[in-house]
Amino acid sequence: MPEHDRLDKNFSPRAVEARLYEFWENSGAFAADPASGNPPYTIMIPPPNVTGSLHMGHALTFTLQDILIRWKRMAGFDALWQPGTDHAGIATQMVVERLLAAEGVSRKALGREKFLERVWQWKAESGGQITQQLRRLGASLDWRRERFTLDEGLSAAVRKVFVQLFREKLIYRDHRLVNWDPKLQTAISDLEVENREVKGHLWYIRYPIVGEDGRFLTVATTRPETMLGDVAVAVHPEDARYRDLIGKRAILPLVGREIPIIADEYSDPEKGTGAVKITPAHDFNDFKVGERHRLPMPSVLDRQARVSLSELRQFCPDLPEFVEALDGTDRFEARKRIVERLEEIGLLKTTEPHTHQVPHGDRSGVVIEPLLTWQWFADASVLAKAAIEAVESGKTRFVPEQWQNTFFAWMREIEPWCVSRQLWWGHRIPAWYGPKGEIFVAESAEEAHRLARESLGREVELRQDEDVLDTWFSSALWPFSTLGWPEETPELKRYYPTDVLVTGFDIIFFWVARMMMMGSHFMPDVPFRDVYIHGLVRDERGQKMSKSKGNVIDPLALIDEFGADALRFTICAAAGPGRDIKLGRQRIEHQRSFVTKLWNAARFCEMNEIKPDAGFDPASARHVLSRWILDAANAAIEEATKALEAYRFDEYAQTCYRFLWNTYCDWYLEFIKPVLIETDRYSAEYRREFRAVAAHALGIILRLLHPVMPFVTETLWGHFGFGAAGSLIRAAWPAGSGRERSESHSDVERAIALISEIRATRAVLNVPPSRQIPLLYQTSVPLFELWNSEICRLGRISQIDLIEGAPPAGCVQITIDNGATRAFLPLAGVIDLDAERARLRKKRDEANAEFERHSRKLGNPDFTRRAPPEIVEETEKKMSAASHEGQSIEDALRRIGG
Repeated sequence: MPEHDRLDKNFSPRAVEARLYEFWENSGAFAADPASGNPPYTIMIPPPNVTGSLHMGHALTFTLQDILIRWKRMAGFDALWQPGTDHAGIATQMVVERLLAAEGVSRKALGREKFLERVWQWKAESGGQITQQLRRLGASLDWRRERFTLDEGLSAAVRKVFVQLFREKLIYRDHRLVNWDPKLQTAISDLEVENREVKGHLWYIRYPIVGEDGRFLTVATTRPETMLGDVAVAVHPEDARYRDLIGKRAILPLVGREIPIIADEYSDPEKGTGAVKITPAHDFNDFKVGERHRLPMPSVLDRQARVSLSELRQFCPDLPEFVEALDGTDRFEARKRIVERLEEIGLLKTTEPHTHQVPHGDRSGVVIEPLLTWQWFADASVLAKAAIEAVESGKTRFVPEQWQNTFFAWMREIEPWCVSRQLWWGHRIPAWYGPKGEIFVAESAEEAHRLARESLGREVELRQDEDVLDTWFSSALWPFSTLGWPEETPELKRYYPTDVLVTGFDIIFFWVARMMMMGSHFMPDVPFRDVYIHGLVRDERGQKMSKSKGNVIDPLALIDEFGADALRFTICAAAGPGRDIKLGRQRIEHQRSFVTKLWNAARFCEMNEIKPDAGFDPASARHVLSRWILDAANAAIEEATKALEAYRFDEYAQTCYRFLWNTYCDWYLEFIKPVLIETDRYSAEYRREFRAVAAHALGIILRLLHPVMPFVTETLWGHFGFGAAGSLIRAAWPAGSGRERSESHSDVERAIALISEIRATRAVLNVPPSRQIPLLYQTSVPLFELWNSEICRLGRISQIDLIEGAPPAGCVQITIDNGATRAFLPLAGVIDLDAERARLRKKRDEANAEFERHSRKLGNPDFTRRAPPEIVEETEKKMSAASHEGQSIEDALRRIGG
């Protein structure tokens, strides 16, 4: 091979990643092929927000999906990885509103139509950033089929679903509590609510009992500003302290209105005073109590979170002057004035500091207000039934299985789903209102007018609902709307249902459950067979990444520094079932060494004229080393395949790591290294076989690793000419050679075990690496004769001698085969054995003390209950490591009679 065609000393990801990705994409390597006749395999991308930038959560989920899709593509499937982005209603509207604000223009001043034009303009100019970043990661999506949740085809699907559900009475308009964002002026989903710990107060307020002068019922609240809307005080029916008060009435402080004292199990006798004020219009739990007891629900805060007394005046036409003065006051100012007034009139019993979780809008940053508003709702309890049955019957399987319990818990207690949002950017609700509020739901304005004429008997002016649909509504249709539904397309017939959904546990309810509800309702089958749930990406200490903590890791920066392959392999190796991934720069730097190991192994092969031999048949291999490495390759193929089939990405990575680093590099290449040079020891036939086998094994390694490390493997595949002119992405997943496991396999394994024991003993006893020492054995065993040169070279042994009788003094014994084979290292004069015994005893005692310290900590219920899970896990690992170290040292002491 000419010098200029040789591999560079180091692999440079920057030099190949963009070029290779462009080649793959332009050559159609990512494209599904419905006409291929191959069995289909489908993964739907969880559509990232069109406003988004690649973060570590994206890197995790898309790496795992790409591993699966590349593997199945190589395994002969017609693999479709459906790409697309979500219109991200609130996020996108906020981005464009900020741009307008910089120009001195407001959304409302611009008007709806002009504003939407600006959003579409922004989307055309800047909305493709996330898809370009996915290419940097190596994600092999079928970009020709890219969809957007607001494109015309998906919009038609959304309208059809809304109209059909309305006609089935599964979508309706109602006056219910929602999460209201006073800054963004819209209802938001629970996923967009962020609970933050706030140091506040607990105010104990005394409610006078009607007809019992001097008797009060004290309630504790964190929100005195909502007490103007109290309609009852609730106590537990079994609470003996208040049993005589049930059915009586209390006077609402400040307002002076009489409200009932009711019995409800929502009241917790162990919490606060055991009595709670009920404000149905401003608390989700109170709303349920209000429904159960048919209580009135006056709102006392408006959409700007200011005091609003219009509804309260319906109950109390003559409000006290103090209360009237609060009208239009901000909620927090009202809180301050109310507390001061209660203290003045002697109805504030006490105030305590109180740290609690307060819901905030994740984008606006303001405190969210539970607010009674007219919204559109979906009857989720009915839609959930088929989804629950699908999991119960096994039509859809959660991996790991325990996540189905989370799914059931949410779905069996599901509330009506608020599907409307007070935004302009999104799918506008296909409902029109007549002159007297009549509602006509249709897929088009023309159809709505037809319905109005049929209903009212005349032509009337209609007004379309101003709201848009929740973003999760359109993404719930993603598995079938992206394939052309409601049209009966060939793609829909071929690729639905999909095979697996890969996603995080944080959106099981918001997205997974809703896709299952919609898929089960509108399609003849569930949307996916498997749901693989991965954990979250945390920093190296197990802390959740956040900008406020300053521990956010940028995957693009990591790709720039270490390459996409190193990042992908790190993620894969850490992706164990049901556990979060601790990730830091050091961990990725460490895994980059694996990419380097592969590159260096390939360079060794190149320098020793190891290259693919088209005529080589693995079944013809004769030498024990050849048969051993081929057996090991078969085992690696089987283990890697089984791991991927079970979504054990960590085990797949470990299998590839062991086979490349340990089996191939540390042993096979080391064993054959002198063979390639010493022409007098082995025949030319064996040297040809060793080279052919080494190349064959390297080809298997490249194919096994391609799904997780596509760039370096494709580079080496093309450089060595594996598969003639074909690229690795189109190569077949490796299959075993079909040969039976060689009986001589154990001979190589025993030689490896002996050399490993020699190395371990030298290391633990601090024998200088450069010092060669003899090896003695007592009973004639073929192992020592057959592998003499390998044992000497790889174990740093000067000579191997058979001895009669007991070994000389100062020998360290090593054993393999469960003690059946023994050998001795004479170390007297090489190291000070007494000093080594003393050193090892001290290290053993330190390790045992470390083990005891962590064991006591884990045995303390207070620690395991209060410590964060990541700290408990870290302590368990430290205890295990100390135990292992102590045992290893104890073994070493036994070897030297310590």
